Amino acid sequence: MNETTGIDTKPAAVLIAGPTASGKSALALEVAARLGGAVINADSMQVYSGLHALTARPERQETSRAPHLLYGHVSPRERYSVGRYIDDAAHALETCKADGLVPIFTGGTGLYFKALLEGLSPIPEVPDDTRAQIDARLKAEGIEALRRELVHADPELAARHPALDAQRLVRALAVHKATGRPLSAWQDEPGVPLIDAARTARLFLDPDREWLYGRIDRRFEAMIANGALNEVRALAAQVDDPSLPAMRAHGVPHLAAHLRGELSLEDAITRGQADTRHYAKRQKTWFRHQMTDWDTLDPQDEKARERWLAGLAA
Repeated sequence: MNETTGIDTKPAAVLIAGPTASGKSALALEVAARLGGAVINADSMQVYSGLHALTARPERQETSRAPHLLYGHVSPRERYSVGRYIDDAAHALETCKADGLVPIFTGGTGLYFKALLEGLSPIPEVPDDTRAQIDARLKAEGIEALRRELVHADPELAARHPALDAQRLVRALAVHKATGRPLSAWQDEPGVPLIDAARTARLFLDPDREWLYGRIDRRFEAMIANGALNEVRALAAQVDDPSLPAMRAHGVPHLAAHLRGELSLEDAITRGQADTRHYAKRQKTWFRHQMTDWDTLDPQDEKARERWLAGLAA
């Protein structure tokens, strides 16, 4: 039996999660080389086209070494959902099966991994005009007014998340308006897993905080050097709705403010770095609480990293 995966053959899939800038992509590429695999994106920002530098998508020299799927395939004018991700991931798995490749999912969006392993509740898609109506009310009435409404529309969800952020609040009220049922009721219905957890190798990269923050700051500066400002300029020219997910990618709001003359470049970089560090902190907390049965690895521990890699191919 493989000591790393706990299964008798090489894993049917490998899942590598962790906070931004923790080295997930490089490790996934090495796994692909050892197992004969394809790297499949599990990051909610790397799905959008036009955000190559800003989201640190794999470079050509990396994508030439192994197939990379679900990167940059969605227009930034769209709202990409977990449901759409699962549909796309199912097609990616079919591609891997047809080509005899081990699927290696990697990214920092915990809900994607959760959906892969547990399935999704059958929540219907909300019409765009319904969401737009709730968005308009958010702007006109403010977030607290909508939170008070949620207490009546979905008391269970409101009690569970009294400080629900704007994006999730709009979604919850839109689902209720469109279906007549509270979102919490839909969420109680079980989903069908896309991947059998028992046949996977699952790894959470959990780096030292200061090491990670240093990498985040350096990478943000590298993004600027690699054309991030031009990406934001092009994005702003084609997307006029600031509530769209692509417009909230880390660094985009501040760099857009700089391009409008509202911030110096130095301030935009400093704020973008700070936002990304805060996001990484939230990711680490979420993963630690939600992925308790995953293997954990400090990416600075080269010996442990090599043992884990060797165990996969054993």
